[in-house]
Amino acid sequence: MDLVEFNKNPIQRNTLSKQVLEHIISMLMDGQLHPGDKLPSELTLMNDLDVSRPVLREAFSSLETLEIVKRRPRGGTYINEKVGSSPFKAMLALSINNIPAVIEARITLELGLVTIAAEKITDEQLDELKETINSIEANVDSNYGKYDKKFHSIIAQSANNPVVEGMIDSLLMAHEKTDSLIPFREPEKTIEYHTAIYEALKNRDPIQSFQEMYKHLCFVREKILSRNDR
Repeated sequence: MDLVEFNKNPIQRNTLSKQVLEHIISMLMDGQLHPGDKLPSELTLMNDLDVSRPVLREAFSSLETLEIVKRRPRGGTYINEKVGSSPFKAMLALSINNIPAVIEARITLELGLVTIAAEKITDEQLDELKETINSIEANVDSNYGKYDKKFHSIIAQSANNPVVEGMIDSLLMAHEKTDSLIPFREPEKTIEYHTAIYEALKNRDPIQSFQEMYKHLCFVREKILSRNDR
């Protein structure tokens, strides 16, 4: 794979890292960058885009978290080979620091997926959901983020639809982003919300599943945004 030639159109000095993201995403969208392309060195990018190292690294950190780029030890930074099949990752990349937008994206995806899950979730997946709830109950130090994520992941995967596969990947990324912003854990509340969702899914009731998931995510949104408004 050849080193990609970047357009030498400097970004304004007062830019934020989001503008670097937009610049790289636009190059992907118009075909100047392709999955597998190797990016220039940090120094070259700093000169070409006329940005500081902290701005560049912040942008690339977000891109790496979203799996749009990957770094190889002593081998440089590359566009992920799978980025072409994950357009939702690119959309998240452009708004990763817009917390209200990320939360709304998560709500939008999860409400649709839980509705389909009520129709398609298997008995085995329901058992797995119940196990995550039991694990949260048994987690005395309230460090249960991985069980929370697994609960939502099982629901998303139960849709069993290849068309929304990229959306599910994005959902899990949005979950990680919002989960990292939760100021304090309330296991009792999480168990209450998860149990209500579980019961609605077990009853194969898409409307109730939608309503219970909406209540849960609204609670999460309020907790996160109240913290960020301080």
